[in-house]
Parts: sequence; structure tokens; C-alpha cells
Amino acid sequence: MNKKLNLKQVSVQLGVSTATVSNAFNRPDQLSAKLRERILRESAELGYHGPNFAARSLRKGESGVIAVVLADSISYSLSDPVASQFLQGVAEVLVNENKQLLLLSSESNQQAQSSSESLPDGFVFYGAPTGDIFERVQRSGKPLIAVDFETHDSASVNINNEDGAYTVANHGLVSKPDSVAILGLRLVDSNRICRLTAADIDLESKEISRSRLKGYVRALTDNQVVFSPSQIWHIPLNTPDMAEIAAREALTLSPLPKLVLCMSDVIALAVIRVAGELNIDIPKDLQVTGFDDIPEAQRSVPGLTTVCQQSLEKGRVAAGLLFSHDAKQEILLDTRLVVRQSCA
Repeated sequence: MNKKLNLKQVSVQLGVSTATVSNAFNRPDQLSAKLRERILRESAELGYHGPNFAARSLRKGESGVIAVVLADSISYSLSDPVASQFLQGVAEVLVNENKQLLLLSSESNQQAQSSSESLPDGFVFYGAPTGDIFERVQRSGKPLIAVDFETHDSASVNINNEDGAYTVANHGLVSKPDSVAILGLRLVDSNRICRLTAADIDLESKEISRSRLKGYVRALTDNQVVFSPSQIWHIPLNTPDMAEIAAREALTLSPLPKLVLCMSDVIALAVIRVAGELNIDIPKDLQVTGFDDIPEAQRSVPGLTTVCQQSLEKGRVAAGLLFSHDAKQEILLDTRLVVRQSCA
């Protein structure tokens, strides 16, 4: 049969009431196991796989779907260990709330994504979105949570990136290294790996990496460490390949930096790999710090000294806040210095 059957037509074909067919799909406890199995099997043979989701959503006034709007593309976010931890935390809460998860990207074409945006009952924005999707969702009146960016118009979940960076940099500077390199992430508007100039230092940006840079610079200043912008690298994406390019540049400088402050664990782990290839001993000849505390940070050899930003818990808190009905609550999660062998 080419034409899709509706609930009433299926019930006629199977010789049962529409309520019985509906219960087979939506309320299995109302039917015997044998009857439900027969209805599902014969419905599948007819090409009917349940009530229309969109129509059911309209009748109920809700879809049971929560969207996470990613600042980056979906493919990139799923490859990023920090984003993956965050999504795991969100998913745990949604399972308990009997809700489904929909992933959207603020980078996607608005026209192509508009129908998807109309479906969710609530939104979690992970990272400062591009375009006007945030404003569109605000106008819809649906509940939303902002994560890892500042907004005073809705509930939010953030960490203090500057303080976390200051703490880990201070720890690395205890040994009084005579040279320091900073491997940053998204510090300037460029798709190329490059070193900063004096004009780049004071640029204003909503990227959380700018807050981390402020923390590093404040720690260097407080410890009276002289540095120049050329000791700071910009890496466009948090990927191992790009991180290794920047790491190789930093570790082939003469003289060799004694401390490398990295704005992510992915970058720091790349530094550890390149140091091994170049026979640079960590932590004897070089100390390395990261930021995030992804699982690989503990498993690396040596273990990575880093900042735990509680990505998993951040996802749980953000999703939980969505169901708390507190539209203005602003939550600031603690960061924690995790000391391991890379910068003991």
C-alpha cells in the first residue's frame, strides 16, 4: 500500500477499536502481551508504525523533546570530549524526566532548521550561539538555559574561567620557569594557527578563552614573569591535529619554554605527545598544564595537571534547571585544580 494509513484505517483493517491500536503503541499496560504483540506485528505489515508524532504533539501541547543548541557544528561537538561529557550529563537528566534529546546547531541554515526549532518544549544553549537563534527562541516564550556564555535575560550555568586559569598558572609558576608559552584557543578571528601580536592582547570577545587568557596574564603579572604576545598561540579548533601543529612550533623554540599553559586538555595532551617525540622530559625539562579534566587527562603518561570544570555535572545542572521553572537563576559552578605528574 503506497498511501500511509491513519489510526482509524488501521483499526478497521485489524478489526479492533482505535483505542486498542493507540494503547498498543502508547499504553502497553492496558493490553495483554499477546494482543499487543499481534497489533504491533500486523500494523508493521501494513506499514503503520504508530500515531503521527507532530499531530500528537499538537493535541497534547508538548512534544516531550528538549533541544541542545550547540554553538559549533554537531559533528565537531560530538568529537569534542568536553562537549560529549556535557551532553552525557544532559541526557542523564532527560532519561529520568522521560524526555527525548534533539541536537541543533546555531551554525545551521535557519530556513532548513526552522521546523526543528518549533518542536522542542525547552532549549539548552551550549556556548554563545551565532546568528539570531537565541533571540528567536526567546521570542517563542519557551524555557531556555544559557551555558558557558553570559546573559542576563535567562537562567544560566557557567564557571569562572578566569579564576580557574589563574589558579593553574599560579601552580605552574611556583617552580619559577624562565620562559612560558600559552597555547590558546579561539583568541582571534582567524582559521589559521598563529602567534598573537600586541594588538591582539586586549581584543574584546565573548569566547571563554579570553577569560582564561586574562587569568594566565594576571598570574604571570603577579609572579613578575616577563612575557610577550609572541609567546601566545591561537588555535582555531580544539582538535588534536591543530594542537599538535602549535605544540611542535612551541617546543622547537630556542630556548625551550619551561612551562606551557594550555587552554584545553586536548591541546595539553598534544604537547605531551610532541614532547615525547622530541625526547623532552616532562616534568624535568618541561611542565604542562591543561584545562577541562577530560578522562584522558588522568590516563595520559605523565598524568596531566589541569582544571576540572565539571562538564558532566554542568550538563546535569543545566538540564535540571530547565525543569525547575526558575527563569532567572544564574548558577556558577566551582572549578578545581587537579595536580598530576605533568606539573607536580
